[in-house]
Amino acid sequence: MRTVERMLLAAALASAFGAHAQQSDEHVPPDPPQHAGATMSDAQMVRAMEMDDAARFFMFKLDTFELAQGDDAYSSAWNAQAWYGGDFDKLLVRTQGERESGRTDARAEAFWNHAFASWWDWQLGARREFGSGPARNWAAFGVQGLAPYWFEIEAAAYLGEDGRTAFGLRAEYEILFTQRLILQPELEVNLYGRDDRLRGVAAGLSDAEFGLRLRYEIQRGFAPYVGVVRQYRRGTDAADPRFGFERIGSETQVVAGLRLWF
Repeated sequence: MRTVERMLLAAALASAFGAHAQQSDEHVPPDPPQHAGATMSDAQMVRAMEMDDAARFFMFKLDTFELAQGDDAYSSAWNAQAWYGGDFDKLLVRTQGERESGRTDARAEAFWNHAFASWWDWQLGARREFGSGPARNWAAFGVQGLAPYWFEIEAAAYLGEDGRTAFGLRAEYEILFTQRLILQPELEVNLYGRDDRLRGVAAGLSDAEFGLRLRYEIQRGFAPYVGVVRQYRRGTDAADPRFGFERIGSETQVVAGLRLWF
C-alpha cells in the first residue's frame, strides 16, 4: 500500500511541476508532424520557401517628409526612393528637395543597381537638378551599402554638362532605444568642382547637413518623428548672380515629419 501511495504522490508532484514549467515557458513547441509531406518538385519547393533569387519585388520608402523652423523662416523638405527588381539587379529611383521662401531646389536620380558584394551595390545612372535656376543634367556613378558597425552609406560621383563635376555622400545610423523608439543620426555633404552661379552653388564644399531625428514606429512602415538639423551652406544669396558669392553660413532647424515605407 505504501508503494502505491508513493507512486501516486510522485505522479501528483510531477504533474504540478510540469504544469508550472509549462506556464512559465512562453514558447511551447508544436507537436511533431503526424504524416509525411507531399512530394514536391524543385520549382514548387522554391515557391513554397520563397528562395528564388530571380524573384521581383517592389519597395517605396519616404525617408523624410518634414516641416522645419529655422532662424528666419519655415521650410519643407523630402527625401524618397523606390526600387523594383531582384536580389542582384534592380531599378532604383531617388528624389530629394526642399522649399523655402518660395524657392524650390530639387533633384531626381535613376540608377541601375547591381550587387557586387555582401551588403554592397554599385550604381550607374543619371541625375537631373531642377527648381530655381536652370535645370542641370548629370551622369552618375555610385555605391550604396552597409559599412562595418551598421552604418548605411550612399556615395556618388557626377559628371555634368560643360565639364561640371560633383560628389555627394550620405551616411546614417540607427540607435534603438526600444524596438519602436529609434534615434537616427544622419550626415550629408555635397561638393562641386566649380561655381554654378545660376543655381547658387559654390565650388568645393557647397553644403553640409547633420541631423538627429527621433522616430516612433506606430506600426512597421509608419513612423512620425521630431528632430534637430544643423545646416551649413555656401552660395549666392542674391537674385542677380552678378553680385557674386558670399558665405551664407550655418543654421539650426527644429523639424517634425513622417517616415513611411511599404
